[in-house]
Amino acid sequence: MKKIISFLLPLFLVTSANYAQSDSDFFDLDKIQEIKIDFEQDNWRYLLDSLRYNGDGKLIANINVNGQSYSDVGIRYWLGTSFQPGAFRNDLHIDLDMVRMTQRHANRTSIELSSAVRDPSMVREVLSYGIARTYMPASRANFAKLYINDEYWGLFVNIEPIDRNFLQDNLGSSNGSFYYSQAKQNKNAPQGCKEKIFGTLQKDSGTNCLAANFADLSGNGYSDLSNLIDILNNKPEEVARILDVDRTLWMLAFNNVMANLDSYTGQYSPNYYLYRNNNGQFVPILWDLNLAAGSLKNTGQGSDLSVKAMSKLDPLLHANNRTKPLISQLLKNEEYKKIYLAHVRTITYEQFVNSDFEKRATELQSKIQQDFIDDPNKYYAAEDFEKSLTSIVGKTSRIPGLTSFMEDRANFLKKDPNMLFLPSQLEDIQFKRRERFSNELVKNFQIKAKVTNYPKQVFVYYRFSDTEAFKKVRAFDDGKHEDDQARDGIFGLKIEPVSDSSTLQYYFFVENAKTANFDPPRYMYEPYKISLSELNR
Repeated sequence: MKKIISFLLPLFLVTSANYAQSDSDFFDLDKIQEIKIDFEQDNWRYLLDSLRYNGDGKLIANINVNGQSYSDVGIRYWLGTSFQPGAFRNDLHIDLDMVRMTQRHANRTSIELSSAVRDPSMVREVLSYGIARTYMPASRANFAKLYINDEYWGLFVNIEPIDRNFLQDNLGSSNGSFYYSQAKQNKNAPQGCKEKIFGTLQKDSGTNCLAANFADLSGNGYSDLSNLIDILNNKPEEVARILDVDRTLWMLAFNNVMANLDSYTGQYSPNYYLYRNNNGQFVPILWDLNLAAGSLKNTGQGSDLSVKAMSKLDPLLHANNRTKPLISQLLKNEEYKKIYLAHVRTITYEQFVNSDFEKRATELQSKIQQDFIDDPNKYYAAEDFEKSLTSIVGKTSRIPGLTSFMEDRANFLKKDPNMLFLPSQLEDIQFKRRERFSNELVKNFQIKAKVTNYPKQVFVYYRFSDTEAFKKVRAFDDGKHEDDQARDGIFGLKIEPVSDSSTLQYYFFVENAKTANFDPPRYMYEPYKISLSELNR
């Protein structure tokens, strides 16, 4: 009897689990995972092709992951456009809990294997996810050797799924409205819907129009997404109450710096998630990064660009494009525009100008080189792999050398006029401490900091625990707010603890006439911290 299940079970199931392997180990960059699939059918490739053409059906198989066996798992090809019928390599989705609801591996109910199509280097996704994860919620990724029916099938990229566990771990909840832009799948708009809307978040006619371009992954319906689109397009001044603007600006800055056009910034605006968190704000999440760093070359305006033109993408691409409201509507706000450019600057300098990106790419390739050479179904020859970091591969697709392209991109960005304005800088951050030999304890946080290069406004964002949202308070240079003399470049403020709160997490946002700056740059993950006990020591 053929084991095929061709119906869709609920996305999220809450069950007991045997995790078998820690998730940190499963996504460890120093370890290549080993996944073995055992199909009952010899014609499994034909069956997977058929299921892919006819919806979300899955083929049942048994698998072994790093020595741990799982039975009756569901397997299908990804729904992306990289699927090629009859191909030996297609992206694979593995549902561990499709039949046996308690099955987990590394605390995950599913496994995502990318075939790394159009990436002769094989390291684009792993490096790109690593960069993104420095600044925003993003998947972990490493490599896996795939065996099918006891035959080595090839080297794949193992990507952390965007599932209930990911949402809970990174965003603190998992039951909010959740959507995925699958815009490329439906190039013909339903009757009564506008043409060529795709995943751009332009205003359209109704729920059926949204359903054509966005998958509802939570089952909550499309009313929340419709509300976001309405506010974004018609009331952009209110967008912060329904959209995490800062996380969105980080995603848009990443897409621009990394020339990642297989996402919102490019044609169709595909391959990103939107999740509504407990604060009622949507947070965007990146997905499918194998075409980052110039491998896909269409911005949605005209034909494909050359590799040289891709390296010179305007950092304000789409800023005046009404068909990309997530960019144009946000960047109309001068403060948001400054924050966005600050994020572009941070990614450019931290990851490519002042870093060892080429060394990281080379070391990563060296770890997988032999497994790539041994791959019987690899897309590219070994010589393409060897030159893929520094040279264009392919006469038609012309995939840029990964490190040489990003070097050219960084050199262009750091010379762009928008990057030449010097941001204000913080110096000598101080807190009021208990005076020596005094019995009077410090009971609040009195902060002052020297700020140079013509600051216009200085703000401190603060919270007292990891689960809180940051609050924003302004610092002043008027001699009346814990600062020194008025207009001496020293800004101050006082923050009162709440109840028994004793540790302050904080970061600065400094704005001058032309640009903005955050201190520390990775404030969302690495804010400054100080405690009352330290101040009273």
